[in-house]
Amino acid sequence: QVQLVESGGGLVQPGGSLRLSCAASGSIFSIDVMGWYRQAPGKERELVARITSGGITNYVDSEKGRFTISRDNAKNTVYLQMNSLKPEDTAIYYCNAVIQVDTTTRRYSYWGQGTQVTVSS
Repeated sequence: QVQLVESGGGLVQPGGSLRLSCAASGSIFSIDVMGWYRQAPGKERELVARITSGGITNYVDSEKGRFTISRDNAKNTVYLQMNSLKPEDTAIYYCNAVIQVDTTTRRYSYWGQGTQVTVSS
């Protein structure tokens, strides 16, 4: 059984920073892409950033320069450093990972339970 557990969300003032973490655990053979998505009230879930096992990153244009995604392959963990936060960044942030549990199965997409980020004064 694979689990993704996020941490690091909370309440922050505009202009502040937060660092989100997501650790994958369980029966894991390999992890391909890991990423962060977010869903604001009344909106669809959207990609924020993602990173391959080789460290290639992809960001939504609006987050470039403010957010940085990284990962520690030895710890099966992905991070999202968020700086210069704005009220419009308020959302539930979800971790996603494409994981192969053993050599006989294909890769599946797994989701964490989400962590709330609120940017408000």
